[in-house]
Amino acid sequence: MNESYQKLLDLPKQTRDKNKKFITKLKNKKPKKLDDMFHEKHEEVFEEIDCLQCGNCCKTTSPIFREIDIKRIAKKLRMKEPDFIESYLRIDGDGDYVLQSAPCPFLDMEDNTCGIYDFRPGACSEYPHTNRKNMHQILDLTLTNSLICPAVSSIVTQLEKASNMDRKYFKG
Repeated sequence: MNESYQKLLDLPKQTRDKNKKFITKLKNKKPKKLDDMFHEKHEEVFEEIDCLQCGNCCKTTSPIFREIDIKRIAKKLRMKEPDFIESYLRIDGDGDYVLQSAPCPFLDMEDNTCGIYDFRPGACSEYPHTNRKNMHQILDLTLTNSLICPAVSSIVTQLEKASNMDRKYFKG
């Protein structure tokens, strides 16, 4: 992994309590304003960060595979759905289908590309979820993702710094 990306991942580990308090404060913001703040930072950060230089999400976590994902991927891989499930998935403690192990078996470890990119699970295409609507619903997930994704770490860190510099911006 890129050294600067690793530094971004190390930061939330060092400031975990401060970040948790900040995320808790964000829960009181108006949902539309919160979405706007995250979306703006998301755009800025992804001008600088290239996921192919990292791949940490694919190396350490698993997306949830919905039924529609399983059908689509199995079809593209020319597998029967039960065979795909048996080969790649397991049911987690929440009753969701997830990968049997990490890293993702579809990840090319040489260049961090995805072997099923064009038909990957919805959870993968939406990751890291910092540009979606209703951010107030996933702030705890965002905090968790800040430990996995350098982009999320950067977004949370930048928002936290901005809140200290411009309290008026962060009202309401």
